[in-house]
Amino acid sequence: MTDIAAVKAQLRQQRIETPSWGYGNSGTRFKVFPQEGVPRTPPEKIADAATVHRFTGIAHTVALHIPWDTVDDFRELADYARDQGVQLGTVNSNVFQDNDYKLGSVTHPDPGVRRKATDHLLACIDVMDQTGSRDLKLWFSDGTNYPGQDSIRDRQDRLATALAEVYARLSDDQRMVLEYKLFEPAFYHTDIPDWGTSYVHCVELGPKAQVVIDTGHHAPGTNIEFIVAFLLRVGRLGAFDFNSRFYADDDLMVGSADPFQLFRILHEIVQGDALRPESGITFMLDQCHNIEAKIPAVIRSVMNVQEATAKALLVDADALATAQRQGDVLGANAVLMDAYNTDVRPLLAELRTELGLAPDPIAAYHASGYFEKIRQERVGGQQAGWGA
Repeated sequence: MTDIAAVKAQLRQQRIETPSWGYGNSGTRFKVFPQEGVPRTPPEKIADAATVHRFTGIAHTVALHIPWDTVDDFRELADYARDQGVQLGTVNSNVFQDNDYKLGSVTHPDPGVRRKATDHLLACIDVMDQTGSRDLKLWFSDGTNYPGQDSIRDRQDRLATALAEVYARLSDDQRMVLEYKLFEPAFYHTDIPDWGTSYVHCVELGPKAQVVIDTGHHAPGTNIEFIVAFLLRVGRLGAFDFNSRFYADDDLMVGSADPFQLFRILHEIVQGDALRPESGITFMLDQCHNIEAKIPAVIRSVMNVQEATAKALLVDADALATAQRQGDVLGANAVLMDAYNTDVRPLLAELRTELGLAPDPIAAYHASGYFEKIRQERVGGQQAGWGA
């Protein structure tokens, strides 16, 4: 029998980090569709993130992207975030936009380009020192498009050299979290194409290096929950980038394409007792809201993660373990499916009410007048967007 009070207690601890860039304009390679009320500055992005937290109660932190969120005074930005009721979270680096990075960044054949890229990563740690952020997120678009274009082995050596220099710069309370991606923009080979490559580099570096799982960065049919279970077992799961995919790196709202997969991932998190903030895992959204309204999409995404988590917490662990020990294939599967098929929306509405929140965050947001306020106030200036 599931203890509902215990389920609620764990849900109260849940933390979701939202991305600053999720509030700006984004699009495909063909078109970016601007929207009214989109932020023009990093403080306006933080204000939107604080709005999401105000209606969901669990989006306590907002991730930054450098240089997109560069300001003159990062301590002042951190103070502003606290005044808004949130904190600055992960600092995401950017070594993929400059023309110099056409052939790679830290794995580029030119040592001058590698120096430029590594210096940017070190500068991101300077930002962390000022904001109090714990995590430096590293994602590299580095790779090649043609066989023979560059030495695959040499590129791994260059990557390891840069990572070691950045790792040495981290303070005792800081970490680096290393992301992987199967392909794009490199199509012949990517320098960090999978979790195993990221894991090996992290092990070589030391305990302050952890793997990031972006749920959209896998080949079709990949068992992501296996990766979660393995990395939890060896203590190397540092963060998630939650989104959904139908084909490749679609960056759709988490839980929109395959909610059952999201449930299976959260089930492994619950099984591994890794939902608690003390586990050290950052559960971050990383999505592109190209045609949908920004803030409601982020709120809905947070709710999708909450619902999958609630279902995972409803799994009868004792019954599941008994069925597994007895080799009861159908019985074990039925335990999981019973939890997945449970409508947890009334439970979450009840929990929000107990926390002093509106039971329906989306409806509460629409009734708040916040969009009308920012639509009128944010006229003029340069809207924030991908690359800005």
